[in-house]
Amino acid sequence: MRRLARLAWLICALCLVGAAPAAADGAFSDWTAVIVAGDWHAHSGGPSEAFDNARRDVSLAFERAGFERANLREFSVRPDHYKNPNPEKSAPQAIYNALAELTARATGGCLVYFSSHGAPQGVVIDQQFLPPGVLARMLDTTCGKRPTVVIVSACFSGVFVPALAGANRMVLTAARPDRSSFGCGEADKYPYFDQCILESLPGATDFAVLGRTVQGCVATRETKEGMKPPSEPQLFIGPQLKPLLPLYSLAAPVPKQN
Repeated sequence: MRRLARLAWLICALCLVGAAPAAADGAFSDWTAVIVAGDWHAHSGGPSEAFDNARRDVSLAFERAGFERANLREFSVRPDHYKNPNPEKSAPQAIYNALAELTARATGGCLVYFSSHGAPQGVVIDQQFLPPGVLARMLDTTCGKRPTVVIVSACFSGVFVPALAGANRMVLTAARPDRSSFGCGEADKYPYFDQCILESLPGATDFAVLGRTVQGCVATRETKEGMKPPSEPQLFIGPQLKPLLPLYSLAAPVPKQN
């Protein structure tokens, strides 16, 4: 009986090793990544670079963590303002088209990141809302059952958790469904949540650790700034994805030697 148990454990371990990404190529070398700035206005209505700053620097941070630029697409409401890299125009159909194109060749997993304003109806994409149900259908069609991480930096972004929750998904949002997030003023470099992503990513071993660290970072920042009520970022990790996340290391890959 013990021999059978050991054999079963060995088979399970071998299966997990087989499912792990190849170390030489990096954990995320075959993942699709779409990173979107959905607005360019501060909460006052004046202009703000906060969302595009987040879009640009979050993209660079995930590249350093092992995502391939060839499989990463950026979107901005004002793409003509930014030349390096050259983002595409933010629009739900364009985001879906990019997901469809990229997932056809980068089949390992999906990362989808939004930085914008939000409301109970969904996240702002230029002059319209992208509702949770629509994003869920976009991901079902493109990313399917592969490991998928969705990060939504916006007020009320917790509304996305019920619609996106799936066994193969992680969902991290900047706020509860009934709470605002902070840091979208004209003088803010980044929203608080995005800044916490950037500060936490270099030290995070995987996405689960990143999510928990960001939750603590946001709470600390809001307390320091006296922001009330607290936004309470939400974290959901599906049961199939949870044991696999440690296999996808966010540690910057070691450069290949010639």
